[in-house]
Amino acid sequence: MTTNNPIKIGDHSTKNTIVQPLLTDLYQITMAYAYWKSGKHRDVAVFDLYFRKNPFHGEFTIFAGLGDAISFVKDFRYSQSDLKYLKSALPETIEKEFFEYLSGINANDVVIYGLEEGSVCFPRVPLLIVEGPLIVVQLLETTLLTLINFASLVATNAARHRIVAGDKILLEFGLRRAQGPDGGLTASKYAYIGGFDGTSNVLAGKLFNIPVKGTHAHAYITSFTDLKDVKNPYLTSINGEKMNLLGLSLGYRSKLVSVYKVLEAEASNGELAAFVSYAQAFPNNFVALIDTYDVKRSGLINFSAVALGLNDLGYQAVGVRIDSGDLAYLSRVARQSFVDISKKFNLTFFESLMIIVSNDLNDDTILSLNEQGHNIDCFAIGTHLVTCQKQPAMGGIYKLVELNNQPRMKLTQDVGKITIPGRKSAYRLFSAKGDALIDLLQNADEAPPSVNERVLCRHPFEESKRAYVIPSRVENLHSVYWENGKVVGKLQSLEEIRKKVQASLKTLRCDIKRNLNPTPYKVSVSDALYTYLHQLWMENAPIGELM
Repeated sequence: MTTNNPIKIGDHSTKNTIVQPLLTDLYQITMAYAYWKSGKHRDVAVFDLYFRKNPFHGEFTIFAGLGDAISFVKDFRYSQSDLKYLKSALPETIEKEFFEYLSGINANDVVIYGLEEGSVCFPRVPLLIVEGPLIVVQLLETTLLTLINFASLVATNAARHRIVAGDKILLEFGLRRAQGPDGGLTASKYAYIGGFDGTSNVLAGKLFNIPVKGTHAHAYITSFTDLKDVKNPYLTSINGEKMNLLGLSLGYRSKLVSVYKVLEAEASNGELAAFVSYAQAFPNNFVALIDTYDVKRSGLINFSAVALGLNDLGYQAVGVRIDSGDLAYLSRVARQSFVDISKKFNLTFFESLMIIVSNDLNDDTILSLNEQGHNIDCFAIGTHLVTCQKQPAMGGIYKLVELNNQPRMKLTQDVGKITIPGRKSAYRLFSAKGDALIDLLQNADEAPPSVNERVLCRHPFEESKRAYVIPSRVENLHSVYWENGKVVGKLQSLEEIRKKVQASLKTLRCDIKRNLNPTPYKVSVSDALYTYLHQLWMENAPIGELM
């Protein structure tokens, strides 16, 4: 299961200086002192990091953040300034030898197993299995959770948008609405992993090599009020000839009145001036925001006039962005006008100009637009994507399941919160059609399930829910990624993880991935683990007495 070939951490794991040992909850430090004080710090512990429920009322989750987690563990150690601060923050009664002990600890004795980053995952299946000295693996808890929780949440949100958008272009425009700069960077990175094609976040582009995309804002349009605001109307053509772009655009606007069936006076001169100036700045990448005043009466005719002018100079415009109004209807109007102009001027490229929409979109909005019928090529999504407004937090947890080779189990009246004890192996069983059928948890010492052999799969807590499965394929879900102070296994690049997400999603049936009333994916335990779990449950559950 392990390999001794250390590898370089993927390019997506650019070191974030905020991620350090003190990025944790105070109670992790106080527990660490209590462990040390009681002599338990050398006990060998196993923790499972998992979640109980898929986010966004869905039935799948995308596992993300593994590379960041391993990068954190790799550099886990307390600096002298860390220790100085802890001495000032903790009670004066804490012995100085404890801080001396902390100065020497690292994660070299920790072993971390995990799912492959970018894979679909489900409740109760450990995303990470962390084993090692109790004090160290306890100190890792909060930081690992914050690295995995938000990354997986955003990647899942992005994947859900990708599913409903189909093959349309998806751009992430959420930095200004994100929860702070670090939240914005993380969201840009994991939205890309989840299936988005680019970001407006320039720093994310630099750090993670994500394509950066953007147009301009309404402020640029409203900064022009008259044609006189175009200080220099000329643009050099691709043949080196200086030509009057403003004059060409005005000429074409007069010719387009019949196409758009509007009065030329209705079109804003300030908007035309802004479009001409922007086209002069970006003649090969001219995209115009056309809803500042009126899409039908001003924005479209002004854009088209400038685009035709650019064509005379040898350049091709890219398209338009619409940020308000009835997006489905306006996209159809825009497409029809582009088709009409294409025919009128015999310009084939014009009918396929890109139509980009924004305006507080989410996956439900895209579904609605799909139902209405539209001609949109690209969705630019911000707030709902990066803040995950449908569910702002992922419910990942980190639970002790074994200590010194003895199982540990949390009991509660809420059955859904009972932990599954002990070291476990996890397998994905596939149907004869090749679909992922069920995930199976077993005791670590059990033989793995075999292809074409019947396996009894049981619900962890409900005795009557059980089924036999004859898998056509069996996938071992966990690999070791950190051992003996080294990165082992294979940590993938951002592009590889991005491809993994889509490949993994293809293994799920469509009814599991749909937005409305998705079919639950089953997670089960082996018969031996079921018996082990319930025996331990009965041994530890208190017996009440009726009075």
